[in-house]
Amino acid sequence: MSRKCPRPSPPSESSGSLDPVITVAIIGAGPLGRRLALGAARSGYRVLLEDVMPSNLHHARESIRRELSPQALPAVDFVASIEDAVRNADLAIDCVPDELESKLEILWLVDRMAPPRTVIATPTLYQSIGDLASCTNRREKCIAIATSPEALVSAPSMDAQTGSACAELVLRTAPFTSDETVSLVVDFFRELGFSPVVEHLSQ
Repeated sequence: MSRKCPRPSPPSESSGSLDPVITVAIIGAGPLGRRLALGAARSGYRVLLEDVMPSNLHHARESIRRELSPQALPAVDFVASIEDAVRNADLAIDCVPDELESKLEILWLVDRMAPPRTVIATPTLYQSIGDLASCTNRREKCIAIATSPEALVSAPSMDAQTGSACAELVLRTAPFTSDETVSLVVDFFRELGFSPVVEHLSQ
């Protein structure tokens, strides 16, 4: 049975059309967060990597510093609060455990703190993106990354010589997910060297 959540009243600010992704907020500086932050910075995005644990941020900072060129390193900021991460984000990706309570909490926080334009992409194999999205003020701007975190972390980087994508990535939408949201997230992951496949769920 689907979990039902009361739909919040829409924000007063008009969402309008989606802007191109410039700033990407990544919530959680574990292996998946570091992998996505590294790929996004290499692809020219501004990245804010968030974690509430100082040790995780320190490890992420040292790991990414070893991997990034001096030119790309300034593209990554390390922050200790979700509010700081998503304040100017065009795309927010959470890397929290794939558990219903965790997902509902993180989507609620991002939805409350991010500007109306922000798209939310959440990695999940077990939760309904329709149910999760319907608990936010931006259900049309929510999309699921239906690929396991382990597969995302271990996926090879884009081939430097051919520029070809190396790993398939499944994105899952709800019936109300906007075409702009899908295009934005597909383009983002293509830039990171993935080959996105979109599954459109009918309910």
